Amino acid sequence: MAFLGSFLQYLIIMIILVAVAVLGVLVGRVLRKRKDAKEAAAASAIKAEGVEGDSTNE
Repeated sequence: MAFLGSFLQYLIIMIILVAVAVLGVLVGRVLRKRKDAKEAAAASAIKAEGVEGDSTNE
Protein backbone atom coordinates (compact mmCIF):
# COMPACT_ATOMS: atom_id res chain seq x y z
CA MET A 1 0.00 0.00 0.00
CA ALA A 2 2.89 2.38 0.73
CA PHE A 3 4.29 1.71 -2.73
CA LEU A 4 0.99 2.69 -4.33
CA GLY A 5 0.84 5.91 -2.31
CA SER A 6 4.38 6.87 -3.27
CA PHE A 7 3.71 5.99 -6.89
CA LEU A 8 0.61 8.20 -6.98
CA GLN A 9 2.49 11.04 -5.31
CA TYR A 10 5.26 10.95 -7.93
CA LEU A 11 2.70 10.56 -10.70
CA ILE A 12 0.89 13.71 -9.57
CA ILE A 13 4.19 15.61 -9.36
CA MET A 14 5.10 14.44 -12.87
CA ILE A 15 1.72 15.55 -14.24
CA ILE A 16 2.15 18.98 -12.66
CA LEU A 17 5.67 19.36 -14.09
CA VAL A 18 4.52 18.30 -17.56
CA ALA A 19 1.65 20.80 -17.38
CA VAL A 20 4.06 23.59 -16.40
CA ALA A 21 6.38 22.65 -19.27
CA VAL A 22 3.55 22.61 -21.81
CA LEU A 23 2.30 25.95 -20.52
CA GLY A 24 5.81 27.39 -20.84
CA VAL A 25 6.09 26.21 -24.44
CA LEU A 26 2.69 27.68 -25.34
CA VAL A 27 3.48 31.03 -23.73
CA GLY A 28 6.86 31.07 -25.47
CA ARG A 29 5.27 30.46 -28.86
CA VAL A 30 2.74 33.25 -28.33
CA LEU A 31 5.44 35.71 -27.25
CA ARG A 32 7.69 34.76 -30.19
CA LYS A 33 4.86 35.21 -32.71
CA ARG A 34 4.02 38.59 -31.18
CA LYS A 35 7.65 39.72 -31.38
CA ASP A 36 8.00 38.49 -34.98
CA ALA A 37 4.82 40.33 -35.99
CA LYS A 38 6.04 43.53 -34.35
CA GLU A 39 9.44 43.26 -36.09
CA ALA A 40 7.79 42.56 -39.45
CA ALA A 41 5.53 45.59 -39.05
CA ALA A 42 8.50 47.78 -38.16
CA ALA A 43 10.52 46.46 -41.10
CA SER A 44 7.69 47.05 -43.55
CA ALA A 45 7.18 50.57 -42.17
CA ILE A 46 10.87 51.33 -42.62
CA LYS A 47 10.80 49.86 -46.12
CA ALA A 48 7.71 51.89 -47.06
CA GLU A 49 9.29 55.00 -45.60
CA GLY A 50 12.43 54.39 -47.62
CA VAL A 51 10.48 54.03 -50.86
CA GLU A 52 8.41 57.17 -50.27
CA GLY A 53 11.31 59.28 -49.05
CA ASP A 54 13.77 58.19 -51.78
CA SER A 55 14.35 61.29 -53.93
CA THR A 56 17.59 60.20 -55.61
CA ASN A 57 15.79 58.84 -58.68
CA GLU A 58 14.06 62.13 -59.56
